[in-house]
Amino acid sequence: MPANSADRGVSWRIIVRFSLDEFQLFGDDRNMQDTLERPTGVDLERLKHDILELGQIGRNPEDRGIYRMAFTEADMAAKKWLQDRLDDFDIENKMDGAGNVIGVVGSDLEEPSVIVGSHTDTVPKAGMLDGALGVLCGLECLRRLKEEGVELKRPVEMISFSDEEGRFGGMLGSEAFCGMISPESLHATDLDGVILRDEMERRGMNPIGALDARRPSSSIEAYYELHIEQGPVLDTAKESVGIVENITGLFKWLVRFLGEANHAGTTPMDMRHDAFGGLAEFANELPRILEENGSEVSRATIGKAQILPGAPNTVPGEVEFSLDVRDTNPEILYELRHALRKALSAIARRRGLMMEFEEQSQIRPVQCSDLLVDRMEAQARKLDLSYRRMPSGAAHDAQIVAQIAPIVMIFVPSRDGQSHTPAEWTDWTDIEAGANLLYQSVREAATT
Repeated sequence: MPANSADRGVSWRIIVRFSLDEFQLFGDDRNMQDTLERPTGVDLERLKHDILELGQIGRNPEDRGIYRMAFTEADMAAKKWLQDRLDDFDIENKMDGAGNVIGVVGSDLEEPSVIVGSHTDTVPKAGMLDGALGVLCGLECLRRLKEEGVELKRPVEMISFSDEEGRFGGMLGSEAFCGMISPESLHATDLDGVILRDEMERRGMNPIGALDARRPSSSIEAYYELHIEQGPVLDTAKESVGIVENITGLFKWLVRFLGEANHAGTTPMDMRHDAFGGLAEFANELPRILEENGSEVSRATIGKAQILPGAPNTVPGEVEFSLDVRDTNPEILYELRHALRKALSAIARRRGLMMEFEEQSQIRPVQCSDLLVDRMEAQARKLDLSYRRMPSGAAHDAQIVAQIAPIVMIFVPSRDGQSHTPAEWTDWTDIEAGANLLYQSVREAATT
């Protein structure tokens, strides 16, 4: 076995056909390397080219970030690029009414499809792998199935979902795919007040067509998604892949403490109603609340705060801040919700403040299919990959698709845990390992 075969995540077999003399006798100019049976894995060089080429669409040369927010010109160019790559291999494809790009091999088969999905839209100033890597690995799966002439029992589809990053507040593509949107959903706005319906029309789309993107559960055998981890666990452990067992749920609140603005020099400390003091005390309470009511995978983050009136010589009269809370267990999320609200109320009473909050979003945690996770683990062993079972702390399209189909996810390491930044990267060897694990898993599901 070649020394690097385990690193590449593929298996080799030696096939003895002729001796070297026999090659010479028969005038065969092939060298001894041709006696090796090539692994039925992905074409890494082709995948590299795809990653780097797609990574130029929407790139800003000044900050090196990628700007492919949903339904922008760059996002639509990425969709066209993807369809062109599918056309290059005569793979049947379309863009549905929600802006999802879909390619399929084996469309003549009547069985439910094996689906590989992710997204190519980005946050502002993004890296080139978040979402896009999963789509491109799905594209490579379709190409390899065609190149190898694999006899399929089920169709295999690749789907690039629209607006996974939530420019318009949700995951439009996968939600439309699962029948979770209504005409009212099309009136959602982004942070600049742009209306989804208007933006789709500007791109030559019929917004109401998004309602026709729904797929029945009976048409899906299983859903696979490959994604960068977006965290430091695999990179720190030097493991090639993660097999995701569950995906975190979350809730997001917008919280306000209302006190009394007053002069910083003339208002005694014990007579203040300092709204920022309430925030500071609550932030200090978070570790205790998580320890008492959460689990080892619980997360709570205050990511944004605004202090009003915001003058250096004025006691803050109002503070508004975000609260993002996550866990993979719905019961723990319920307990955290109760404990956090109780703490906020107690702090407000103690400091003479009013407290308000509004829930901006809520996503339930989901479990990946035990059967698919076990099968993927068996494939990882066959490929001699270093791996671990792990949770996902970020939301993904898979979380939405889980409402109608069995799902499983593969993680590959994020170098230094970086994501949503131009510094986001994964080593080529880990990309190859994850892509091969995806391909072999999808191939097995489509042929057995």
